[in-house]
Amino acid sequence: MATASRFPSQQTIQSFGDISRFLREGVADEESRQLRDSVGLLAQSIDEAVRARRAPPDAVRITRLASVLVLKVREHQLFLTGLGSAWHSLYEFGAYQSALRELRRAAEAWHKALERRSSREGGAFDHVELLAWRTLGEGMLLIDMYEQGGQAHSEPPATASAPVAATPWARARAWWQQLRR
Repeated sequence: MATASRFPSQQTIQSFGDISRFLREGVADEESRQLRDSVGLLAQSIDEAVRARRAPPDAVRITRLASVLVLKVREHQLFLTGLGSAWHSLYEFGAYQSALRELRRAAEAWHKALERRSSREGGAFDHVELLAWRTLGEGMLLIDMYEQGGQAHSEPPATASAPVAATPWARARAWWQQLRR
């Protein structure tokens, strides 16, 4: 199934909530559905934190939602470790894990800035929001690549490597073993 026909709502994704709703639309195998659900929950958590931050100031609520976001990213990272080898073999899987690590570190920094009432909180929030878009995009790409057939499209074709020449010592050992037979 072509990507364009599978994702007609792709052009209308304008919020983290839209990503969460989009991920619930897909029909796939069980692991794919579970990953869609997990990414969707992460998107919901991001959406709640971003909405709270953009609403009239409520420092206690924003700090709590930032803490929840850190927890949700960690839970999602733990979930990924339980996925089958077909997922782990995809190039996009490693890129997604890397993006999640960056998002987790940024969310932790934002949470600390909120707790300390730091003047850098605004910049930390902007960084979280930027990384959240990147991370969720990586997650959607990972799901799409897996559902499109995975590894066949994921990695560049392997090139044939030249055979490794045996060392003189290995050749001498092989010769000696032949003599002993």
